Amino acid sequence: MRMKEDHMRNGQLKAGYNLQVGTQNQYILSYSLHQRAGDTSCLQEHLEKFHAQMGEYPENLITDAGYGSEENYAYLESNGVEAFVKYQSFHYEQKRNYKLKKPYRAEHMAYDPELDHYTCPQGKQLTYIHTKAVRSENGYVSQRKVYECEDCSACPVKAACTRSQSNRRILRGEELIRLKQAAQRRLLSPRGVNHRRKRGIEVEAVFGQLKQNKGFRRFMLRGLDKVSTEWGILSMAHNITKMASAS
Repeated sequence: MRMKEDHMRNGQLKAGYNLQVGTQNQYILSYSLHQRAGDTSCLQEHLEKFHAQMGEYPENLITDAGYGSEENYAYLESNGVEAFVKYQSFHYEQKRNYKLKKPYRAEHMAYDPELDHYTCPQGKQLTYIHTKAVRSENGYVSQRKVYECEDCSACPVKAACTRSQSNRRILRGEELIRLKQAAQRRLLSPRGVNHRRKRGIEVEAVFGQLKQNKGFRRFMLRGLDKVSTEWGILSMAHNITKMASAS
């Protein structure tokens, strides 16, 4: 993976594991290690391990935007977890000039549900062509409807709208739109705002304690099982220290 500690400043790849940690009140409740660089595909495996150990799923889940995907939203919804999970564009959408800076994004184009077509800012229609299946790294299959503009050849803003040499195409995922809208409502609710404020001082404080204050920067062992045991011992030490300081 590409690490944050990049002393050569050349984006070199280094051997490592993707560590996922679940906390509450800065106590480590669960952890899992993965041989995948991206966080998105690690969430379900992490929560299944949590469920196996605790006998239930968490009531609420608060994460950053690295976990926001249709697959994860659907998984959390099916297991009764109230998800305060951001998606990639969430923070940008809250800015006043977001629509002005990104006028050609699909979500900013007018959509007619009866005729099933989009209309771009230049008044051109993007009509439905076909539906294609998209498969995630975990094997989750989602559906995307493909729309294509009638003619972009003489469009004066084509360079700002698309990099394609032909007509502009956009993808629409009905289920993804529904799940993102539900996630946005939760995130912008009073409870969602409160949970988002706490996330930074919750799990990030735990990593700060272990990495900065305790000086734990790299694993001493090799192999998934040994590294998992090493982090388990470190997690117990962290929790015991917190309990001792609280008493």
